[in-house]
Amino acid sequence: MIRQIPLPLAFNPEHDFEEYHPGGNAEVVGHLRQTARGKGEHFIYLWGVPGLGKTHLLHACCREAHRAGLTVSFVPLLALKGFGAEVLDGLEDQDLVCLDDLDAIAGDEAWEQALFDLFNRLRDAGNGFIISSRIPPVELPVLLPDLKTRFSWGLTLCLREFSDTDKLAALSLRAKLLGLELPLAVGRFLLSNYRRDLPGLMALLEQLDQASLAAKRKLTIPFLKRYLEEYQ
Repeated sequence: MIRQIPLPLAFNPEHDFEEYHPGGNAEVVGHLRQTARGKGEHFIYLWGVPGLGKTHLLHACCREAHRAGLTVSFVPLLALKGFGAEVLDGLEDQDLVCLDDLDAIAGDEAWEQALFDLFNRLRDAGNGFIISSRIPPVELPVLLPDLKTRFSWGLTLCLREFSDTDKLAALSLRAKLLGLELPLAVGRFLLSNYRRDLPGLMALLEQLDQASLAAKRKLTIPFLKRYLEEYQ
């Protein structure tokens, strides 16, 4: 008997737009929300450098669509590449398909053909399609010319990088959701003395939340210094 492995096609319902600080990307988020609700552009190509929350936004789009009563599929290509391009079969029946990490399959003929066919089927059905990538469509190393042409048919959105002010605001929002008080001085200390990429800062914030709870201490700069010296 062949053992069937469940594919990770479900979106994370804990990620929503309210948990995302857009910074200079408010217009981008607005377009994504409209498409997620079935009211905006049918196709969006979302790109930006790593660490800006593309995956979070795709999960948020799926949650928004689900709330609106639409059927959705979240497709993490980096995780699914080893399963073969057949995982895209039948997705045209979904009201919205959010496909993450397009870079992972660029240059793979089988995947490109399957993606081209899915694109056409979704378009014919009038269903929504959101793709994320690290690079703009014109720079994507795609072998299939017709597929590259398809990427220019919809709306291309670029996420702007976050300023330090945006990073502080994003950290404060995450801290609030965790129930953690993050003083402004502590946030600035993190930016000045720790890795400056937002995913790394968010991960550290969650560790600090657990550490402060265990120690029954507020998050202060002395506490933060001791934690970083001991565990980082």
